[in-house]
Amino acid sequence: MASWLATPAGRYLLAWEQHHLDAAVADLFGFHALQLGLPELDALRNNRMPHRWVATDGTPGLDAAEALPRAAVALQLDFDALPFDSASLDLVVLPHTLELARDPHQTLREVERVLRPEGRVVVVGFNPASLWGLRQRLGRMRLGVGLGKNKPLFLPDGGEFLGYRRLRDWLQLLSFEVESGRFGCYRLPVVSERWLQRCDWMDGSGERWWPVFGAAYFVVAVKRVRGMRLVGLVRDQRQRSKAAAVIATHKRREREKEVA
Repeated sequence: MASWLATPAGRYLLAWEQHHLDAAVADLFGFHALQLGLPELDALRNNRMPHRWVATDGTPGLDAAEALPRAAVALQLDFDALPFDSASLDLVVLPHTLELARDPHQTLREVERVLRPEGRVVVVGFNPASLWGLRQRLGRMRLGVGLGKNKPLFLPDGGEFLGYRRLRDWLQLLSFEVESGRFGCYRLPVVSERWLQRCDWMDGSGERWWPVFGAAYFVVAVKRVRGMRLVGLVRDQRQRSKAAAVIATHKRREREKEVA
């Protein structure tokens, strides 16, 4: 994935994801934020939480270590068993993490466990229902029949793409509520930087005419816990109602005295 991001298509995708992640995490408040995977993308640079970490599931190389945000601490851990207490994090960002995870559903369950109620998860992934996804499937079919073995796939060959609707279903099963979602990167799946720039008009047209067929998507979801009660708010409301009742009683007694 890191080497592919250095290609023209990879830089184009990285710029789009960085721009929209900066806007998505800017107004998310709390104390602890975690980015799982892809240290080449500084997903938390625009977030203002005091404790921010970038974690990988393997030993990062020199290039990956240099790409880590300066405000974050690099961690090496297993995404299937996160070493955090339950309900201890306020924000978790998954940039292409589920696509490359050994067990994406277990990784998402771990994220749900470590998030606090009303905490947020941001998921970024490739959209299989796009021109980029179509070219990737055709490339796999070509390799499956033994043609063009020396020609690499257009996208990284590791992992499996997770569709947008499938991801939403997983999130709903884990009591997440999807707060927002967005697609992007509508240019043709070409390797050349020159042809990629010629297709820049497709970004504006794609958002208007075929918005769900972007090459990438990101989703922001909130962890909801059913049965929770805002105790402080309920107590204040009860105190107000009691005070109002006492005032009404005093007024009634004063009227009775005047009549007498």
